[in-house]
Amino acid sequence: MGSSQSTISSFDLSNKVIIITGSTNGIGKSLARIISSYNPKRLILPIRNKKNGELLLDYIKVSKDGNVECIELWHMDLADLHSVKNFADKFIKEIGELHYLWNNAGICSEIAKTKDNFEQQFQVNHLSHFLLTSLLISTIKNSATPESPCKIIYTSSYAQRFGKINLDNLNDEQTRSLSELYSNSKLMNIIYSNELNRRLKDSNIISTACHPGFISTNIGSNNFFINFILRFGKSPDIGAINVMYPALDPNINEGGKYFEDCKEVKPNDQALDEELAKKFWEKCEDILNNYDSNLLK
Repeated sequence: MGSSQSTISSFDLSNKVIIITGSTNGIGKSLARIISSYNPKRLILPIRNKKNGELLLDYIKVSKDGNVECIELWHMDLADLHSVKNFADKFIKEIGELHYLWNNAGICSEIAKTKDNFEQQFQVNHLSHFLLTSLLISTIKNSATPESPCKIIYTSSYAQRFGKINLDNLNDEQTRSLSELYSNSKLMNIIYSNELNRRLKDSNIISTACHPGFISTNIGSNNFFINFILRFGKSPDIGAINVMYPALDPNINEGGKYFEDCKEVKPNDQALDEELAKKFWEKCEDILNNYDSNLLK
């Protein structure tokens, strides 16, 4: 498997339950289509906008390789922590098994606050995924076996190289640059993925992160410069292949790694700082508990 391929070998996911966030646009849209073609047992796609969900199903229906029969659209808004909590609680109650979690959704939009009063790049790209994964960990553990490990994959970015984590400024109250906000959030993805993998040692769960490549998406649709530059990117299908690689390549049997273009590379030095990662994890939990002490329960 590699991004130089135009297609990926078929996989049998017929006994797997999968969640992919950010599936209505860009890389996630291609990822959902390709994964659906492998006939998973259930493919749960959290969506914020019903119309966009319907357009996604239409796109997969007319594709040559997609399969809408395995897809379920469930409401979730990453800019609303209680929406994430409600999604996870419903999933645990109604499904109760999970084998692949692609934390793929991300934004690089205007500097603004969510309804929860967090900077939106921080919340959508990191904090809500931290909450979602934390709530689903027990379900993933119960689904994992030595013969069939479960996988958690974070879609990070090359921009993580320019990120810098300040534990006293995670919500970026002191940051006024959109590029800094995005880079920091993508670095957070790798720090969390690596720490998660350490904490899940011997649990038959692998956590990895990856850069999908320079891909033509609408992630910067509210920013003229970003939107213009991304027009020259590669196809979202290439990005989807790069995001699938850490989960489906049979040669990857341990986590705590970061990939670019289907190759393991060294990330930002802060992503490898274990003491920082522990403090970062605790800080994120504190932020969530201070907002609503019931979120992580």
